[in-house]
Amino acid sequence: MTHDVRTTARKFVAATSREALRLVREALGAEAIVLTNRASADGVEIVAMAEGDVNAAVAQVASPAAAAPAIAAPTRPHIGFPSTPEATLPAAPPPLRAAPVPVVPMAAAPMTPAAPLVAAPSVAPAPVAADDSVLNELHSMRGMLEEQLASVVWNDKQRRDPVRGRVLRTLLGAGFSARLSRAMLEKMPAGQSYAEGMAYARSELIRAVPVHEDEDALFRQGGVYALMGPTGVGKTTTTAKLASRCVMRFGADKVALVTTDSYRIGAYEQLRIYGQILDVPVYAVKDSADLHLVLQDLRDKHLVLIDTVGMSQRDRAVSDQIAMLCTSHRPVKRLLLLNATSHGDTLNEVVHAYRNGNGGNELAGCIFTKVDEATHPGALIDTVIRHRLPVHYISCGQKVPENLMPADRAQLIDSVFQPRRHSPLFVPPEVESSEEPGAPSAQTVQAQAEADRLRSQYHNLIRAMAHDAQELATAAGALAGAQIGFERARGLWRQAGDEGAAQRTVMDDLLVHARSEVAAGCRGHVLALSSQVGLRSEGDDAYECHTSLLLSDRTGQPLAAPNGWLSTASADAVRRPGLRQVQWLRQQDFGKSLVHVLTKLPTAETMLQWQAQGQRWLARAVASTAVTDTATGAGRTLARLEHRFAEPRTVQFGGRPVLQSEAECDVLLRFNAAAAASGLTRADMPTLRCVVTRIVDARSGKLLQQSYALSNLGGDVTGTQLAQWQAWANENEPCFRLIRQGVQLVGGLGELGDPHMMKRVLIAGQMTTTVWRLLRADGEWADRTRMLLNQLSGRPARASRPLTGNALYAGMGKLFLLLEALGTESTAPTQTSKPLEQLG
Repeated sequence: MTHDVRTTARKFVAATSREALRLVREALGAEAIVLTNRASADGVEIVAMAEGDVNAAVAQVASPAAAAPAIAAPTRPHIGFPSTPEATLPAAPPPLRAAPVPVVPMAAAPMTPAAPLVAAPSVAPAPVAADDSVLNELHSMRGMLEEQLASVVWNDKQRRDPVRGRVLRTLLGAGFSARLSRAMLEKMPAGQSYAEGMAYARSELIRAVPVHEDEDALFRQGGVYALMGPTGVGKTTTTAKLASRCVMRFGADKVALVTTDSYRIGAYEQLRIYGQILDVPVYAVKDSADLHLVLQDLRDKHLVLIDTVGMSQRDRAVSDQIAMLCTSHRPVKRLLLLNATSHGDTLNEVVHAYRNGNGGNELAGCIFTKVDEATHPGALIDTVIRHRLPVHYISCGQKVPENLMPADRAQLIDSVFQPRRHSPLFVPPEVESSEEPGAPSAQTVQAQAEADRLRSQYHNLIRAMAHDAQELATAAGALAGAQIGFERARGLWRQAGDEGAAQRTVMDDLLVHARSEVAAGCRGHVLALSSQVGLRSEGDDAYECHTSLLLSDRTGQPLAAPNGWLSTASADAVRRPGLRQVQWLRQQDFGKSLVHVLTKLPTAETMLQWQAQGQRWLARAVASTAVTDTATGAGRTLARLEHRFAEPRTVQFGGRPVLQSEAECDVLLRFNAAAAASGLTRADMPTLRCVVTRIVDARSGKLLQQSYALSNLGGDVTGTQLAQWQAWANENEPCFRLIRQGVQLVGGLGELGDPHMMKRVLIAGQMTTTVWRLLRADGEWADRTRMLLNQLSGRPARASRPLTGNALYAGMGKLFLLLEALGTESTAPTQTSKPLEQLG
């Protein structure tokens, strides 16, 4: 019986695809096969056949009468009809004809309500006639259905495990092929975080990438190596880099260079120049006979490197070049150079073109070139994994021999996921409209991706500068054990990013911390050093930050910055540091006698007001301050008073030993018009202690510095101690400028009206005390820690340039991020441990 497809195929038209498929199922049964579908003026048109008719038609075509061998019945699993919404469908097929070439058909699965939603492939079977068009179309339909089924299965996995999809997109964005990425993630455990998923992908890639890790074995073996690859891949430069490494190891008399490039003008000359620099011979060959003779002459050389002519992978002459190398009497090992800037499909073509040689001579391995120029280096890794091609070296620049490194698995994979400066233009972004209800917004996903990128970046930074995370934990432990407020600073850094942490909570915490530090770090007094710092917001608004540092009366170290204020800056504003802070500080109880150390002498009216309030102060005074010596009644400036200095003692000044001595006397501030305008009389002028500090060169006796300080403190504090306190205040004054760096570290001031602006200023003030104390700390642990933080900041350390507070601040911020990424808590080292003994 003859089955004519033209008579057994039936057409169904309905308003929607779902309705048309229902008609097909009712008329032909659930096993019917859709041959084509298209949109028409009346709706959706589907052409279908009953399964038996399709099998009969195929059998007829495959019968001996059709001059074709018989075929087996289909045994592959059925795939259900689609029940998707309408889509634009292809045009109707041409008339059907018989096809003589047999192809196994792909039957449709039973149509049930629970059938998966699969987009229907467009099939346009040709007429059943003397060609094989219809069977080819049926075969194509089967392939498309299989591919769609795999896509449905994968998409279903993504819906159940969204992290898998995010990791897949990361791999695709890095340049890996969809096939390798999906295969790698097939066995990834479900329910992981994105960071855990990326760690899994990284470990799988490290395990899969083939690398020749023993450079010593490669050099000991020696032999003849030919560097091959397309034009412009960097063969000549890489040949020179390899030759220089060999010369440094074996000497110039054990190495020779050969070039087969007689096409490019100056190709031999370029290699000859490298040969002169390395003091190795260079030979040029034209054909197999030349190569055979040259290699015979060089049989005593331990290593011979051949620089071959560059050819496109589609050039038929590639096979001739490979044949020339493979037919040599002396074995030639071929290394393929792969350009990291090439597209993945191009790299695949290159490997296929250069892989096989005569007599089964396979490529010995490959070298990655121009890695420093690549934007999606994942394609390189994908290519060598697919072809099992060992990576020998990584070339990342033009310098000979510096920019050639042996391949390292971990570094190779980590370099693929390094953050790029610019967003990719040719990698499809996520489609926001495809986000499922309840899924995170695109902004949330982007923010999380940025956090994950930073976490990955700092993990890489750890691996680059230290052997393991324990070294970072050891550094944090040393900082915690140094009693410089490191743990308090880290806690505040966390609060800066926590919108739930209120300003009042931070203020209360700072006050508690200040009392604790004062109790532990001060003897009988606590010194309050106040100042103003100019700040600018993101909107370029100018502010004045009024803040104070509490200093130890024993060491001069800044212990705490318990409070601060912001005021709008004015060009004609009078800068009077300390006046506002004094009013707040006098209301606090720190358990010690508070002494305000001022950088500028207060007015007579302010002195009397503070005197009435019981405020104690010490202020720096200029030499031209007019006073009256109470002992002689003479009116003079501070510089012209006659002083009797005590016995000098040796101290450090400017990094060198000098002689310092002090003198002291009582003075009255000269009554002036400003005092009279305030309603004061001469009798109201307070008596003050004047302490003069003199520093002279120990060798020449030359006067280096003479400074003056005035104070209302009584005799319970010696003049020497007052001089020391004033010196400590002068040394710590630059600490205030670091607050600007601290504010930027914790998020900046923000726009006008930012509710967390003041909170960030408070946090920056306290964090600054930790950075400043570390900057001035002595001891080996401090030197090593500063070196570590400077490395983290990314700033090269120079012996001629001292470390700056800004660099340490930046490094401290990176350290906080690293510890958070690692989930590491600081633990002070035990008495038997050696802080940072592994760092350096």
